[in-house]
Amino acid sequence: MAALLQTIARMDQKAKKIVIITEKVIEEGVTEIIEACGATGYTITPAEGKGSRGVRSNSHVSSDATANVKIEVIVADTQRADEIAGKVAEKYFQNYSGITYALDVEILRPQKFLKQ
Repeated sequence: MAALLQTIARMDQKAKKIVIITEKVIEEGVTEIIEACGATGYTITPAEGKGSRGVRSNSHVSSDATANVKIEVIVADTQRADEIAGKVAEKYFQNYSGITYALDVEILRPQKFLKQ
């Protein structure tokens, strides 16, 4: 049991976290790309802020047309992260607002991020 707890308590497995902040109207298409590239999951939260297209707020949004979302994805390797970011940018960022960035992260339970 002690060995198991030691293994669980260590965050020494390297991975990549991709963050995509974009318009809610393309959320489904972006998540389809994420899944097609082999990611095992993602987290979506509402996003507000100010950028090149001005202030974007979800507080008084009556439709998805002007809402933004933040989609976070953790993948096991840089190649998969680059693939996701590249495909999303190529398909959507000429016509929709969006930004993508990547972070190096350390994770517990690395098996959660490997496609079975």
